[in-house]
Amino acid sequence: MRVTFQIEGASPVTIECNAGDNLLELARRANVAIDAPCSGNGSCGKCRVKLVEGKVESLQSRHITDEEYEAGWRLSCNSRVRGDCTVFVPDIASAYQSRMKTADLSSPKEIAIFEDCQSQLRESGIHFVNNYRAVTVTMAEPSLEDTMPDNERLTWAVQEALGVEKVEIPFCVMVKLAATLREHNFNVTVKGELAGDAFRCMEICGAEDTAIVGCAIDIGTTTVTMVLTDLTSGKLLAKGSSGNGQIRYGADVINRIIEQGKPGGRKKLQDAIIKETLTPIIASLCKSAGISARSILRLSVGANTTMNHLFVGVDAEPVRMEPYIPSFFGWEGLLAGDLKLPANPLAPVMIAPNIGSYVGGDITAGTLASGIWDKDEMSLFIDLGTNGEIVFGNRDFLMSCACSAGPAFEGGDISCGMRATDGAVEACTIDKVTMEPTLSIIGDEGQKCVGICGSGIIDLISELFRCGIINAKGLFVREGERVRRDAHGMGRYVVAMPEASETGREVSLNEVDIDNFIRAKGAIFSAIDTLLQSVDMTVDMIDKVYVAGGIGSGINMKNAVNIGMFPDVELDKFQYIGNSSLTGAYAMVMSDEAAAKTAEVAANMTYLELSTHPGYMDSFVAACFIPHTDSRLFPHSRQEM
Repeated sequence: MRVTFQIEGASPVTIECNAGDNLLELARRANVAIDAPCSGNGSCGKCRVKLVEGKVESLQSRHITDEEYEAGWRLSCNSRVRGDCTVFVPDIASAYQSRMKTADLSSPKEIAIFEDCQSQLRESGIHFVNNYRAVTVTMAEPSLEDTMPDNERLTWAVQEALGVEKVEIPFCVMVKLAATLREHNFNVTVKGELAGDAFRCMEICGAEDTAIVGCAIDIGTTTVTMVLTDLTSGKLLAKGSSGNGQIRYGADVINRIIEQGKPGGRKKLQDAIIKETLTPIIASLCKSAGISARSILRLSVGANTTMNHLFVGVDAEPVRMEPYIPSFFGWEGLLAGDLKLPANPLAPVMIAPNIGSYVGGDITAGTLASGIWDKDEMSLFIDLGTNGEIVFGNRDFLMSCACSAGPAFEGGDISCGMRATDGAVEACTIDKVTMEPTLSIIGDEGQKCVGICGSGIIDLISELFRCGIINAKGLFVREGERVRRDAHGMGRYVVAMPEASETGREVSLNEVDIDNFIRAKGAIFSAIDTLLQSVDMTVDMIDKVYVAGGIGSGINMKNAVNIGMFPDVELDKFQYIGNSSLTGAYAMVMSDEAAAKTAEVAANMTYLELSTHPGYMDSFVAACFIPHTDSRLFPHSRQEM
């Protein structure tokens, strides 16, 4: 049997299969991108495809209306092939890979934030220098009178140029030494690393190629961002991002861990991040910068604990099982060649150290970038992405924790939720009298609404509560043109009427969606509350709140406070610091001192495991209202009502 995937905006893909094969699994095998935040358990309704011809066996899901089912729409996760067929994969199903809005230095604002963080690190005494060098040498060509072997000829030339006593020529350089020297008439550039009085050659090439490049990578659960930088000047050579190819195996780390535990799963997940995600980005950035991938002599990675394990191909199962002990916190000696990354095979891959099972190197790198480790003031660092990680402290102590807020901030668990791609509502206000919304939608002018991303959901819930349309439990208490109810009486707010949406379907937020999001925001606030209580401190002791992460770029801080997600402190205490993981990774790849400081920050940070903390669940339950069961914690929110 054959299944052909007709991908909107791309060439069709055909795959051989057997009767009964699952359509989503076939798409994964065929490398066809279909967004499945729930990893195929049927709960999210995001993996919609349309049966064009042929036959599949598919139960009608609550996510598919009768009219849509008749038109051929199916959830790929609960569809099984019963004969040759063709299915249409809509553009929105794969938009997460190529058009996701990320904090990836794509705007002047993000670049300014990035540069400001680097300046603060320099003010903290971090010098942006490293030991990587490129030196051009010219040697006398061998002759019958001059029979010195190539390796000695090169060694003497490099010793004289750099003033070192020892020159190491590794095997992978040695095997091409003769050909390279003769191709370039013994006038070559030698690239490598100084180590005291020794120099380790990593690359020999033509004299005109003097680039020595570092690659800083942030591997997020949802998105991957990267920059190439000149290791001498620190200049950014290229930058880019894409969705994490692992997304099709689930939106959260738990689903990914479960998937990697299946036969062949670990390799599938590693290939998804290295072959399908990192390799194309690196190739694109190298082309943009006009450099060879072998000029990348050093790489650094900021990623959560699970992503680190899946990146290096190590079993991540212990991360999710009590007592939650990962295989590693730090890893030294890892080379690009070990992972088959498109870089110099001898290039070290520095992984920012993990702190615990759910607080990883992305938070270590982010904490470095925030600078809270060098401040007297009490600072709260919050990284919002697929999960929420939090650090509290100052130069004297640092406490960290992570909360399983679920995928709601990325649009998961929300009926019309989506990631921050074209067509997503990213901001919203509602008229208190007419209940009519004013929407800000990602995309070009005239872009119609497709769904709602995390920042838009925060705004919507805050506005619905402010306008008295929903109560503290998230239930609808006003009626009107925009408030509809189903046959069971469940209310929903219509954000976009069918004629105003890209898909021709209503875009709305219902009571189940709001309840899911209340639990997600409750997880964030209760984590902050528990972390503060663990050091016997209160919200009024917070001097500064640093917000990082992809969703953080679009958050209206006032609305986040109004719904009880963030503590009710003065708004001028909040500061968005962009993709702090990428910023920290850049500092690590550029600066030996920054790399050492990152390891020191990790070693000095205390990790609080919320799942076993006695007071966390009580705090979580109390936070599952708007803004909170204890309204005294949100005096400014009360004034806004």
